[in-house]
Amino acid sequence: MSRRYLCVAIVGVLATAVALSATGGAASSVRHAPNHKITNSTSTNWSGYAVTGSRYTSVSASWTEPTVSCSGGTAYSSFWVGLDGDTSGTVEQTGTDADCSGSTPQYYAWYEMYPKFPTNLSGTVRPGDNMTASVTTNGSGSFTLTISDTTQGWTNTTNARLKHAALASAEVIAEAPSSSGGVLPLANFGTVGFTNAKANGATLTSSTPGIDPITMQSGTTVKAQPSSINSGSFYVAWKHS
Repeated sequence: MSRRYLCVAIVGVLATAVALSATGGAASSVRHAPNHKITNSTSTNWSGYAVTGSRYTSVSASWTEPTVSCSGGTAYSSFWVGLDGDTSGTVEQTGTDADCSGSTPQYYAWYEMYPKFPTNLSGTVRPGDNMTASVTTNGSGSFTLTISDTTQGWTNTTNARLKHAALASAEVIAEAPSSSGGVLPLANFGTVGFTNAKANGATLTSSTPGIDPITMQSGTTVKAQPSSINSGSFYVAWKHS
């Protein structure tokens, strides 16, 4: 089944993209937007795995923060778990970024209750850190978003409310974030490996009902691609900015 989401109605509220900082509590003008899906398994801004076809109240995964390669210019890459966004216009998500401000790499954690703007967290994130994140909901508008850097020894838990979340999908994703001008250049993150990916408490596998491996592609250019998934583990490889 082809799934499509058009951001025309909301893109006008997005601010101009700027280089990010890791200042705790700062709102970023770069957004971790819903899936700009163009076919069932191809997206202009997401790569990884999503599941649809049920009601989803929890998602979780771990990953190792990749080392971004910065050769000049501004580019972005995000790694996160979330509910909604594939077939729906909200996303409840938390994760990390590995961005480039010119030749300077920037690493930080964040959460976002899209379409609200994201909040950057104060905990230090460095390449090679072991990250674990989850998003859960009681199904009645209350969400708990938790992200931990077990290497640095910190955890952030955010309680938030969103009355009209569809709970229509769950995702573990590497993303090229967006701004008012559309999808931003994807930073060269090399490869990011995800483990222990679960939705509704069940480990994701290739036979999970409704599972969708998503390749990030713009026109004929493949930008990032997921491996096969086995017992909740897979990786996403950067291909092109």
